[in-house]
Amino acid sequence: MTIDTNTVVSMTEANQNFSKVTRVVDAYGSAVIFKNNAPRYLVIDFSRADKIETASTQAVLASSSKMMKIYNDAFKDLAK
Repeated sequence: MTIDTNTVVSMTEANQNFSKVTRVVDAYGSAVIFKNNAPRYLVIDFSRADKIETASTQAVLASSSKMMKIYNDAFKDLAK
C-alpha cells in the first residue's frame, strides 16, 4: 500500500488534536496514523467504507477460488 506523506499523522498528534486527523481525511479521503514510526491505523471517510470492504471481499473470494482449484483433490480427501 502506498502512503501519501500528506496523510500521515503521529499517534501523539492524533491523541492531542483529533480534529487535525479529520481535516486530513476531509482533504485527502483518508489519514494514516503512525505509532512507533510504523503505519498502525487507517482512518477513512465513512462513505468510502463500503467500497474498500467490497474490494477486499472480492480479493478474498478470488484467492479462495484459486486455492480450491489448486488443492481440489486434497479437499476431497479431507471431506471423506
